[in-house]
Amino acid sequence: MELYQLKTFVAIAKEGSLTRAAERVFTSAPAVSAQLKALEDELGVKLFERTPRGMVPTQAGRSLLEEAERTLASAMRMRSAAEQLRGAAQGVVRFGTVVDPVALRLGEVLVKLAERHPQVTLQLRQGLSFETLAAVQRGELDCAYALSDSEQVEGMELLRLVPVELVVTLPLPVSEAHPGLTLDELTRLPWVGTPPSCILRTHLEKLFAGAGRDYRQGRTADSESAVRSMVASGMGAGLLRLDQAEQGQRNGELAIWNGWRSRTWLCWLAAEGRHASAVEAVRSAVLETWT
Repeated sequence: MELYQLKTFVAIAKEGSLTRAAERVFTSAPAVSAQLKALEDELGVKLFERTPRGMVPTQAGRSLLEEAERTLASAMRMRSAAEQLRGAAQGVVRFGTVVDPVALRLGEVLVKLAERHPQVTLQLRQGLSFETLAAVQRGELDCAYALSDSEQVEGMELLRLVPVELVVTLPLPVSEAHPGLTLDELTRLPWVGTPPSCILRTHLEKLFAGAGRDYRQGRTADSESAVRSMVASGMGAGLLRLDQAEQGQRNGELAIWNGWRSRTWLCWLAAEGRHASAVEAVRSAVLETWT
Protein backbone atom coordinates (compact mmCIF):
# COMPACT_ATOMS: atom_id res chain seq x y z
CA MET A 1 0.00 0.00 0.00
CA GLU A 2 1.02 3.62 -0.53
CA LEU A 3 1.03 6.49 1.91
CA TYR A 4 -1.27 8.50 -0.36
CA GLN A 5 -3.87 5.72 -0.04
CA LEU A 6 -3.70 5.98 3.74
CA LYS A 7 -4.04 9.76 3.51
CA THR A 8 -7.15 9.27 1.38
CA PHE A 9 -8.55 6.74 3.87
CA VAL A 10 -8.10 9.19 6.75
CA ALA A 11 -9.52 12.09 4.72
CA ILE A 12 -12.71 10.15 3.91
CA ALA A 13 -13.11 9.19 7.57
CA LYS A 14 -12.69 12.81 8.70
CA GLU A 15 -14.90 14.38 6.02
CA GLY A 16 -17.54 11.68 5.55
CA SER A 17 -17.69 12.52 1.85
CA LEU A 18 -15.67 11.53 -1.22
CA THR A 19 -15.99 15.03 -2.64
CA ARG A 20 -14.78 16.80 0.51
CA ALA A 21 -12.04 14.20 0.99
CA ALA A 22 -10.88 14.88 -2.57
CA GLU A 23 -10.64 18.59 -1.78
CA ARG A 24 -8.67 17.79 1.37
CA VAL A 25 -6.07 15.70 -0.48
CA PHE A 26 -6.10 17.93 -3.59
CA THR A 27 -7.37 15.40 -6.12
CA SER A 28 -10.65 14.39 -7.76
CA ALA A 29 -13.55 12.39 -6.32
CA PRO A 30 -13.10 9.55 -8.89
CA ALA A 31 -9.41 9.31 -7.92
CA VAL A 32 -10.34 9.13 -4.24
CA SER A 33 -12.88 6.40 -4.98
CA ALA A 34 -10.29 4.42 -6.96
CA GLN A 35 -7.69 4.76 -4.19
CA LEU A 36 -10.20 3.57 -1.61
CA LYS A 37 -11.14 0.52 -3.69
CA ALA A 38 -7.48 -0.36 -4.23
CA LEU A 39 -6.81 -0.12 -0.49
CA GLU A 40 -9.86 -2.22 0.38
CA ASP A 41 -8.83 -4.85 -2.19
CA GLU A 42 -5.32 -5.02 -0.75
CA LEU A 43 -6.49 -5.22 2.86
CA GLY A 44 -9.34 -7.59 2.08
CA VAL A 45 -11.89 -5.66 4.17
CA LYS A 46 -14.56 -3.07 3.50
CA LEU A 47 -13.65 0.23 5.12
CA PHE A 48 -16.80 2.32 4.55
CA GLU A 49 -20.53 2.04 4.06
CA ARG A 50 -22.36 4.49 1.78
CA THR A 51 -25.34 5.92 3.68
CA PRO A 52 -27.69 8.92 3.29
CA ARG A 53 -25.44 10.62 5.87
CA GLY A 54 -22.35 10.03 3.76
CA MET A 55 -19.41 7.67 4.03
CA VAL A 56 -19.50 5.91 7.40
CA PRO A 57 -16.57 3.73 8.55
CA THR A 58 -17.34 0.06 9.06
CA GLN A 59 -16.16 -1.69 12.21
CA ALA A 60 -13.04 -2.73 10.32
CA GLY A 61 -12.60 0.85 9.10
CA ARG A 62 -12.80 2.23 12.62
CA SER A 63 -10.30 -0.35 13.85
CA LEU A 64 -7.79 0.43 11.09
CA LEU A 65 -8.19 4.22 11.13
CA GLU A 66 -6.04 4.71 14.23
CA GLU A 67 -3.34 2.46 12.74
CA ALA A 68 -3.40 4.47 9.51
CA GLU A 69 -3.02 7.73 11.44
CA ARG A 70 -0.08 6.30 13.40
CA THR A 71 1.58 5.16 10.19
CA LEU A 72 1.20 8.59 8.59
CA ALA A 73 2.51 10.28 11.73
CA SER A 74 5.57 8.01 11.74
CA ALA A 75 6.23 8.77 8.08
CA MET A 76 5.96 12.50 8.78
CA ARG A 77 8.37 12.24 11.71
CA MET A 78 10.87 10.32 9.57
CA ARG A 79 10.63 12.90 6.80
CA SER A 80 11.03 15.73 9.31
CA ALA A 81 14.05 14.03 10.90
CA ALA A 82 15.68 13.66 7.51
CA GLU A 83 15.05 17.32 6.75
CA GLN A 84 16.57 18.29 10.09
CA LEU A 85 19.66 16.20 9.33
CA ARG A 86 20.01 18.06 6.04
CA GLY A 87 19.52 21.35 7.86
CA ALA A 88 16.66 21.97 5.48
CA ALA A 89 14.03 23.76 7.55
CA GLN A 90 12.35 25.72 4.81
CA GLY A 91 8.99 26.56 3.35
CA VAL A 92 5.86 28.53 4.14
CA VAL A 93 4.08 28.00 7.47
CA ARG A 94 0.43 29.11 7.66
CA PHE A 95 0.17 30.50 11.18
CA GLY A 96 -3.16 31.46 12.74
CA THR A 97 -3.14 34.29 15.28
CA VAL A 98 -5.53 35.91 17.73
CA VAL A 99 -5.51 39.32 19.43
CA ASP A 100 -2.65 41.73 18.80
CA PRO A 101 0.92 40.88 17.69
CA VAL A 102 2.55 42.48 20.75
CA ALA A 103 0.64 40.27 23.20
CA LEU A 104 1.60 37.22 21.13
CA ARG A 105 5.28 38.22 21.02
CA LEU A 106 5.19 37.66 17.28
CA GLY A 107 8.03 40.09 16.75
CA GLU A 108 10.35 37.96 18.89
CA VAL A 109 9.25 34.78 17.12
CA LEU A 110 9.91 36.36 13.72
CA VAL A 111 13.37 37.53 14.77
CA LYS A 112 14.35 34.06 16.00
CA LEU A 113 13.09 32.45 12.79
CA ALA A 114 14.94 34.96 10.62
CA GLU A 115 18.19 34.35 12.51
CA ARG A 116 18.07 30.53 12.55
CA HIS A 117 15.82 29.51 9.69
CA PRO A 118 15.87 32.26 7.05
CA GLN A 119 14.16 29.97 4.52
CA VAL A 120 11.05 29.61 6.71
CA THR A 121 8.31 32.14 5.94
CA LEU A 122 5.20 32.77 8.01
CA GLN A 123 1.83 33.51 6.46
CA LEU A 124 -0.30 35.01 9.25
CA ARG A 125 -4.08 34.79 9.42
CA GLN A 126 -5.94 36.47 12.27
CA GLY A 127 -9.28 35.27 13.64
CA LEU A 128 -11.15 34.17 16.73
CA SER A 129 -9.70 31.18 18.57
CA PHE A 130 -12.41 28.72 17.53
CA GLU A 131 -11.89 29.73 13.89
CA THR A 132 -8.12 29.19 13.97
CA LEU A 133 -8.52 25.87 15.81
CA ALA A 134 -10.99 24.62 13.20
CA ALA A 135 -8.70 25.80 10.40
CA VAL A 136 -5.79 23.79 11.83
CA GLN A 137 -8.03 20.73 12.14
CA ARG A 138 -9.11 21.10 8.50
CA GLY A 139 -5.50 21.48 7.36
CA GLU A 140 -6.01 25.09 6.23
CA LEU A 141 -3.46 26.29 8.81
CA ASP A 142 -0.29 24.53 9.93
CA CYS A 143 -0.28 25.90 13.48
CA ALA A 144 -1.90 28.66 15.50
CA TYR A 145 -2.13 30.67 18.67
CA ALA A 146 -5.49 30.25 20.39
CA LEU A 147 -7.16 31.11 23.68
CA SER A 148 -8.40 27.88 25.25
CA ASP A 149 -9.49 26.41 28.58
CA SER A 150 -8.63 22.89 27.41
CA GLU A 151 -5.52 21.02 28.51
CA GLN A 152 -5.70 18.87 25.40
CA VAL A 153 -7.62 18.67 22.12
CA GLU A 154 -8.04 15.36 20.33
CA GLY A 155 -5.70 15.02 17.38
CA MET A 156 -3.79 18.19 18.27
CA GLU A 157 -0.58 19.07 20.03
CA LEU A 158 -1.55 21.84 22.47
CA LEU A 159 1.06 23.76 24.46
CA ARG A 160 -0.06 26.16 27.18
CA LEU A 161 2.11 29.28 27.01
CA VAL A 162 0.73 31.75 29.55
CA PRO A 163 -2.45 32.31 31.59
CA VAL A 164 -4.71 35.11 30.37
CA GLU A 165 -6.90 37.09 32.79
CA LEU A 166 -10.38 38.12 31.63
CA VAL A 167 -12.31 41.04 33.16
CA VAL A 168 -15.60 42.89 32.75
CA THR A 169 -15.45 46.31 31.13
CA LEU A 170 -18.12 49.02 31.26
CA PRO A 171 -18.88 52.15 29.28
CA LEU A 172 -17.67 55.14 31.30
CA PRO A 173 -21.17 56.67 31.77
CA VAL A 174 -22.44 53.37 33.21
CA SER A 175 -19.48 53.05 35.57
CA GLU A 176 -19.84 56.64 36.77
CA ALA A 177 -23.60 56.35 37.25
CA HIS A 178 -23.43 53.04 39.13
CA PRO A 179 -20.28 52.96 41.30
CA GLY A 180 -21.65 50.15 43.50
CA LEU A 181 -22.89 47.92 40.67
CA THR A 182 -23.79 44.40 41.87
CA LEU A 183 -23.45 41.18 39.88
CA ASP A 184 -27.22 40.96 39.51
CA GLU A 185 -27.40 44.55 38.23
CA LEU A 186 -24.44 43.90 35.94
CA THR A 187 -26.17 40.99 34.21
CA ARG A 188 -29.23 43.15 33.52
CA LEU A 189 -27.21 45.66 31.50
CA PRO A 190 -26.92 45.60 27.69
CA TRP A 191 -23.95 43.45 26.67
CA VAL A 192 -21.59 43.12 23.74
CA GLY A 193 -21.01 39.41 23.24
CA THR A 194 -19.02 37.23 20.85
CA PRO A 195 -20.06 34.21 18.73
CA PRO A 196 -21.20 31.09 20.66
CA SER A 197 -18.00 29.11 19.97
CA CYS A 198 -15.71 31.92 21.16
CA ILE A 199 -13.83 31.43 24.44
CA LEU A 200 -14.95 34.89 25.64
CA ARG A 201 -18.55 33.79 25.15
CA THR A 202 -17.91 30.68 27.26
CA HIS A 203 -16.70 32.81 30.16
CA LEU A 204 -19.49 35.33 29.69
CA GLU A 205 -22.03 32.53 30.06
CA LYS A 206 -20.25 31.41 33.25
CA LEU A 207 -20.51 34.95 34.63
CA PHE A 208 -24.26 35.00 33.98
CA ALA A 209 -24.66 31.51 35.48
CA GLY A 210 -23.01 32.82 38.66
CA ALA A 211 -25.84 35.33 38.91
CA GLY A 212 -28.45 32.64 38.27
CA ARG A 213 -29.28 33.99 34.82
CA ASP A 214 -28.90 32.83 31.22
CA TYR A 215 -27.01 35.01 28.79
CA ARG A 216 -29.23 36.10 25.92
CA GLN A 217 -27.32 37.09 22.83
CA GLY A 218 -27.70 40.69 21.78
CA ARG A 219 -25.05 42.82 20.15
CA THR A 220 -22.20 40.64 18.89
CA ALA A 221 -18.61 41.50 17.98
CA ASP A 222 -16.29 39.31 15.93
CA SER A 223 -13.03 40.30 17.62
CA GLU A 224 -11.64 41.63 20.90
CA SER A 225 -10.86 44.96 19.30
CA ALA A 226 -14.49 45.22 18.20
CA VAL A 227 -15.70 44.41 21.74
CA ARG A 228 -13.44 47.12 23.14
CA SER A 229 -14.61 49.66 20.57
CA MET A 230 -18.30 48.88 21.16
CA VAL A 231 -17.93 49.10 24.95
CA ALA A 232 -16.10 52.42 24.57
CA SER A 233 -18.97 53.64 22.35
CA GLY A 234 -21.45 52.94 25.15
CA MET A 235 -23.18 50.01 23.44
CA GLY A 236 -22.87 47.70 26.44
CA ALA A 237 -20.60 45.88 28.88
CA GLY A 238 -18.12 43.33 27.55
CA LEU A 239 -15.38 40.87 28.47
CA LEU A 240 -11.79 41.67 27.54
CA ARG A 241 -8.31 40.42 28.30
CA LEU A 242 -6.93 42.29 31.32
CA ASP A 243 -4.11 43.93 29.32
CA GLN A 244 -6.58 45.24 26.71
CA ALA A 245 -8.97 46.44 29.42
CA GLU A 246 -6.20 48.24 31.33
CA GLN A 247 -5.04 49.93 28.15
CA GLY A 248 -8.60 51.06 27.42
CA GLN A 249 -8.96 52.35 30.97
CA ARG A 250 -5.68 54.28 30.77
CA ASN A 251 -6.88 55.85 27.52
CA GLY A 252 -10.13 56.97 29.17
CA GLU A 253 -12.23 54.75 26.88
CA LEU A 254 -13.89 52.45 29.42
CA ALA A 255 -13.83 51.25 33.03
CA ILE A 256 -13.03 47.88 34.60
CA TRP A 257 -15.63 46.35 36.93
CA ASN A 258 -13.65 44.76 39.76
CA GLY A 259 -16.29 42.33 41.01
CA TRP A 260 -15.33 39.41 38.76
CA ARG A 261 -12.35 37.84 37.03
CA SER A 262 -11.74 34.67 35.11
CA ARG A 263 -8.79 32.97 33.46
CA THR A 264 -8.05 31.11 30.25
CA TRP A 265 -4.79 30.22 28.48
CA LEU A 266 -2.88 31.41 25.45
CA CYS A 267 -1.85 28.21 23.68
CA TRP A 268 0.13 27.13 20.63
CA LEU A 269 -1.31 24.23 18.72
CA ALA A 270 -0.72 22.13 15.63
CA ALA A 271 -2.17 18.92 14.25
CA GLU A 272 -0.40 15.82 15.58
CA GLY A 273 1.64 14.00 12.97
CA ARG A 274 1.67 16.91 10.53
CA HIS A 275 4.89 18.55 11.65
CA ALA A 276 7.17 19.38 8.75
CA SER A 277 10.59 20.76 9.60
CA ALA A 278 9.37 24.32 9.01
CA VAL A 279 6.56 23.87 11.55
CA GLU A 280 9.05 22.38 14.02
CA ALA A 281 11.20 25.47 13.53
CA VAL A 282 8.22 27.70 14.36
CA ARG A 283 7.38 25.55 17.38
CA SER A 284 10.93 25.89 18.71
CA ALA A 285 10.91 29.67 18.21
CA VAL A 286 7.54 30.02 19.97
CA LEU A 287 8.59 27.88 22.95
CA GLU A 288 11.90 29.69 23.35
CA THR A 289 10.11 33.05 23.20
CA TRP A 290 7.68 32.07 25.96
CA THR A 291 10.08 30.23 28.32
